[in-house]
Amino acid sequence: MPSEAPSNRELDAFRDEADRFIAELDEEYYLHLAGHKPTLEVEAIYERHESLTRLETAQRLEGGPTELWRFACDGFLGNLTRSHQETLARVETELEATVDGKTIPYRMLRGEMANEGDRDRRGRLEEQRLRLLDESLNPVYLEAARIDRDAVSQLGAPNYFALYERFGFGLESLAAQCVELLDATERLWEEQADRLFRARVGVGLTDARPYDVPRLFRAPEWDVAYPSDRMLPALEATLRDLGIDLSGQRNVHLDLENRPSKSPRAFCSPIEIPDKVMLVIQPIGGKDDWEALFHEAGHTEHFAHTSADLPMEAKRLGDNAVTEGWAALFEHLVTDAAWLNRRLDVPHVGRLANEGAVSLLYFSRRYCAKLLYEIEFFQADDPASMRGRYAELLTEALKLPANPESYLDDIDGSFYVTGYLRSWAFEAQLRDFLRSEFGNEWFASRSAGGLLRELWSLGQGPTADALLRDVTGSTLEMAAVVERIHEGLRA
Repeated sequence: MPSEAPSNRELDAFRDEADRFIAELDEEYYLHLAGHKPTLEVEAIYERHESLTRLETAQRLEGGPTELWRFACDGFLGNLTRSHQETLARVETELEATVDGKTIPYRMLRGEMANEGDRDRRGRLEEQRLRLLDESLNPVYLEAARIDRDAVSQLGAPNYFALYERFGFGLESLAAQCVELLDATERLWEEQADRLFRARVGVGLTDARPYDVPRLFRAPEWDVAYPSDRMLPALEATLRDLGIDLSGQRNVHLDLENRPSKSPRAFCSPIEIPDKVMLVIQPIGGKDDWEALFHEAGHTEHFAHTSADLPMEAKRLGDNAVTEGWAALFEHLVTDAAWLNRRLDVPHVGRLANEGAVSLLYFSRRYCAKLLYEIEFFQADDPASMRGRYAELLTEALKLPANPESYLDDIDGSFYVTGYLRSWAFEAQLRDFLRSEFGNEWFASRSAGGLLRELWSLGQGPTADALLRDVTGSTLEMAAVVERIHEGLRA
């Protein structure tokens, strides 16, 4: 049973220390994942803020604001596996694969596959990546998952899924919408994916394999349309049209350099909100880089414009679908016909809009399956038993054989999968509103920029549902993603 509600003084002290804890963790992850630091050292950070991660702290916070209680619960579990986090980061950095006489860092293997036109070599790259994952990383992931599974009962829930339902995530409701999306788009995916795989990879969907997917979305034939030297100027010009001077934002720092140990996954690290926000990508070339840069720019501008006067939970916690929604809004500009006509000299903008829709179709189906999988995973008696189920659900969603080896590393903590799914609905519905208010070229409107800055200033205080309702009067629904996809395919 929850104890007496914590006092305002206790809550404020918790907020202050949690703010420093998150800032230190974000900076440490930035330095390591950006390739500036070979090791990830989080244990000392956890030790400095040990009071935040005690079991009794999480139990005490159950009577306080939900976001603080959730943070305390995740902190308790994260503290139990902090050494695993360091081990995974160290091993990932050290691992290398030798393929056809070339030695490649583990973190660069996906980028290598994306840039490799030879299917056979892509297969060899994937084989080595999966071998290293299964031999060197999965044992650590599995041990951490078992520790979390055994510890969650101390938080008053039978499993991690049940705990997150108590936080008000509505996982079952969202899962039902995901099943509807999968059913509604199954035939569409089969048709569109088969067409695109044949055109770009030379095989139909039936014969495609996971190692073909990085190449599919790398889209090298579009490199001439998305030259690397015009990428940052295009972002700067887009922001300028909205009334934002990127070069004048002293609180924004761009990290775009190639480094061998840099994570292949682009990210934004809001170390101090709004005073120090890092945008990081590992360029691999072409449209992928543009989408990654614009996606992270959406996060960056959101955090850089967040009001400094907000409470910690509104700046650093809250509903992740909000910041992911802003990221999606900017990312999708890169294949938006109106934006392309204004910003780039690109022929066949309809084809690019079409391919953007297929990409959204792929990721929405993939993440719907991930949510269904994670709901089962976090209720399983033994995480190891879910290896085959992962492959089954992802294969059914994407119609190409998923790698069972990824059953652990394809899980983001704290049910972050829900943030992505709901962000795409948020983006689709908000974009419709922006176009209705400011025209199809809303991204070139100072008035639209003013509205965005006003909404960004709220941080993640309001949920995506509440923000969308307040701005547009609409209810957030995954069906909006399906309509967004159909619109792109009609372009």
